[in-house]
Amino acid sequence: MLRIIYLSELSSRSYTVKFRFLIAGAAVLVELRLENYAVIDNAVIEFASGLNLLTGETGAGKSILIDALGLLLGEKASADVIRTGAERAVVSAVFESDGPAALAIEEILETNGLDVEDGSLILRREIAAGGKARVFVNNQPATVSVLKQMARHLAIIHTQNETLANFDAAARQELLDAFAGIELKETAASFDAWKQISNRIRELEQDEQDRARLLDLWTFQTREIEEARLKPGEDETLEAEKRVLANAEKIYGAAINAFDLLYEGSSSTSSSLRGAQRHVEELVRYEPKFQEALDALESARISVEDVGATLRDYAGGIQASPERLAEIEERLALLDRLKRKYGPTLDAAIAFGAEAGRKASEMENKDQVLIELRALLATAADSYLKSARTVSRKRSEAARKLEKSVEAEINDLAMRASFRIAIEENEDETRWTASGINQVVYKIATNAGETMRPLEQIASGGELSRVMLALKASVEAGTTSSGKKNAAAMQRTLVFDEIDTGIGGGAAEAVGKKLKALSKANQILCVTHLPQIATFADHHYVIVKRETAGRTKTVVHQITGNERTEEVARMLSGAKLTDTSRRHADQMIKANA
Repeated sequence: MLRIIYLSELSSRSYTVKFRFLIAGAAVLVELRLENYAVIDNAVIEFASGLNLLTGETGAGKSILIDALGLLLGEKASADVIRTGAERAVVSAVFESDGPAALAIEEILETNGLDVEDGSLILRREIAAGGKARVFVNNQPATVSVLKQMARHLAIIHTQNETLANFDAAARQELLDAFAGIELKETAASFDAWKQISNRIRELEQDEQDRARLLDLWTFQTREIEEARLKPGEDETLEAEKRVLANAEKIYGAAINAFDLLYEGSSSTSSSLRGAQRHVEELVRYEPKFQEALDALESARISVEDVGATLRDYAGGIQASPERLAEIEERLALLDRLKRKYGPTLDAAIAFGAEAGRKASEMENKDQVLIELRALLATAADSYLKSARTVSRKRSEAARKLEKSVEAEINDLAMRASFRIAIEENEDETRWTASGINQVVYKIATNAGETMRPLEQIASGGELSRVMLALKASVEAGTTSSGKKNAAAMQRTLVFDEIDTGIGGGAAEAVGKKLKALSKANQILCVTHLPQIATFADHHYVIVKRETAGRTKTVVHQITGNERTEEVARMLSGAKLTDTSRRHADQMIKANA
């Protein structure tokens, strides 16, 4: 159940909320908190599995919740979202994850040095009035970059302003690859190997003037580092020796004074222990039970004398040597200079020298090295093309299956459209990328007899919304072309912000049915203004704007029963409700339950 929780209650509640309906392999949104965000003062919204629908009058602030969630997924923050009169806005959320999603999130957290909670992920973002912002993950300071890394495993938001012009070539290809279950590690590694060899050849083939300049530079760098005769860890060893030499007098005084107190002086610890031993020996003659105490005193005296001897020997070996100290300081100055130029560490400077030497050697033996590199380049190119062609073939096979699925989904949404996926292949080296040799183009004809056009050229917002929903229904909740469960489908909560823009009637009902079907395997959050869609909700929330004591604020309620009937009736007839609209709303809710 969703309810409003005000600031007085926040301190008594735990951020960790167990999600009882966790979808296997998924990351789902359990709770969203807002404090001083836009027109919301303090609110906690608890979401559930299935289809979560948010409705309300125009301008009530339905999209505020979606915008706030976007901040937790790494979107840009602005001080404009801070409620008037407040110093900061705070947005936080709890996600519960399982299976592949949990493993992916754990890997990101560990890579960034953040603690991993058992199945729970707590995100918080604070935006201050001065424009400064802070990020916390599992109550630990983090960065927006970490949020962005995790976003793809948590939720994906589709807004009413989203267009496929923003759905760029890389995103279109990623969607197809997710459906196909394509792994690009081998292709990317082959491309990287080919690219590195290409760069080495390019360096060697530069014009003679540039070549001579680079050769002089690399030769100088190699000689400078070699002449220094650097040794791994040398700087740390010298720093330790420097500390001793620079403080020789203090160290000698501390050691010899400790020796005197323990062993040498007339009132030393050793002397005191010997005296105590003599008295206890006399006591043992009459009370044998003190033998154990006598043995303990003997052991303590031996330990004290051993420590004293160690301190005496150490003090005797300390020799103040201004000459050696100056020599060390001079050496450390050289090492610091080389680390600044070639470091930042001594090991990095040594590696830099080795690499510069290799480049200089290659440059001096340019012709022979070029012959060898070109042979390696040809092998690397063959390896890359073999991998890229395999990927291209898999994409083409998957494209045929995906386009049929998407076309069927589109036509289920009250459209009569044709949908195709074109896989353009270009083996020109200038077009090679780590993801292969393809350009993926989605094409559609929204009416019979029309020419197929790239999807991003669709003008109708309603058509675009339905195509986006069809694509997500096919990929996010589908299976790969090989029949395996699509990994992308198991990892994210799907959020639709008025994706029903521009549609109504039968198309709206079709969208509602599609969202309902999609929610069987995914957690769906959807902002809608259409009653036909609202009646399909598993959980219905209404957003209301109210004025109290001269201040406007937005509140959110979960509604059921008669409240839900009243809300759907309002959506059907407007502010003036009638018995007819109420009956119609009740019939629609029952029909789509």
